[in-house]
Amino acid sequence: MAPTSASRALPLAATLLTGTVALYITLVAVGNITDFGTNQQFVRHVLAMDTTFEDEDLMWRAITTEWIQDAAYVLIILWECAAALVLLYGTWLWFRRDHPRARRVSTYGLLMLMLLFGAGFIAIGGEWFAMWQSEQWNGLDAATRVFLLSGVVLIVDQLPMGPGDGVR
Repeated sequence: MAPTSASRALPLAATLLTGTVALYITLVAVGNITDFGTNQQFVRHVLAMDTTFEDEDLMWRAITTEWIQDAAYVLIILWECAAALVLLYGTWLWFRRDHPRARRVSTYGLLMLMLLFGAGFIAIGGEWFAMWQSEQWNGLDAATRVFLLSGVVLIVDQLPMGPGDGVR
């Protein structure tokens, strides 16, 4: 069966969209490494909850020990680097037209980002550490954008690509 224009366009879309997210998280990781101090302050303030309403019923959650704050930030950067490498590899597999492996690898990378930005920043940072209360250190909008972008790309990557693409 001859490939249709849709069966050629969808892998191209998956390649470009996965590559876009890979580029984004690569730049984020590089930025966090080369300009360590900027987002280090972000993580420290969110964990310390020092720009929230400082409700005494919530403040017991605050983490003010700097080495723990910095360890959390380093773990975030390591997770970003790992996700970037996985997504770059997934993009390469899409480019090579190895759709089943590209889909699998890209799924892992996109889920890594959805966990980081959804569970990490939106749930833990936003709710547990009440980041939503801070006018200065509220990263919920940015986290939501990355979470949603990753989810859209995940959906595109899961669409059937045509005969013999390995989707069941």
